[in-house]
Amino acid sequence: MAQSVLLTGAAGRVGDAILGGLADEYEWRLLDRDPPTEDYPGEFVVADITDDEAVREAMEGIDAVIHLAGDPRPDAPWDSVLTNNIDGTQTVFEAAVDAGVEKVAFASSNHAVGHYETEERTPEMYRADDDYLLDGTELPRPGNLYGVSKAAGESLGRYYHDEHDLSVVCVRIGNLTEDHPPIDYERGQAMWLSYRDCARLFDRCLSADYGYEIVYGISDNDRKYYSIDRARAVLGYEPQDNSARHD
Repeated sequence: MAQSVLLTGAAGRVGDAILGGLADEYEWRLLDRDPPTEDYPGEFVVADITDDEAVREAMEGIDAVIHLAGDPRPDAPWDSVLTNNIDGTQTVFEAAVDAGVEKVAFASSNHAVGHYETEERTPEMYRADDDYLLDGTELPRPGNLYGVSKAAGESLGRYYHDEHDLSVVCVRIGNLTEDHPPIDYERGQAMWLSYRDCARLFDRCLSADYGYEIVYGISDNDRKYYSIDRARAVLGYEPQDNSARHD
């Protein structure tokens, strides 16, 4: 029997990428605050991520969770990221533990480490021959309140792993676009994540064995600011795309 997966925030861009590549690979239960406007695989639950009862009902019989739901705006105000991104993420982790879920893949963000770029890097950043890469072992350094909420989600994952032995992987997603970013957008080139590689990465999050991990979600770009070595070593992630190759 296929693994049963709860995908929160299913109707968003990351959800589209994941379902576009993995629709037939798992038994999906999809959760989003807005009713579906198109056909989706599996059961669709319309609920807010902060609704504890609804989340617990959606978690019943689930093997693994991909948690994407939250306010995705980099300029989101504190009241929204606190409610949707921090409280909502804690609701998901708590419900997952109580339901006996095996693992949770949490969609973190490059914004959790955004100030490493603005404060420490030079105009020559993102070059292919630059051996300075963030690899997930560094402390969070959020560049906005949205990034603060993602760093908080990573800490919640650490707590629920340590306290309840829940397997948790936090994916610091880069620049997810269906097509190549503009050639002259160097930052976008360096942190590009293709839809195909996004699906491959979250497939490995569901399939691999791990305890607690932070990995970067980018394709195998020639220019990198984030290392994908840990995603390769722990998850078996093998990206297929590279922003240096333009169609």
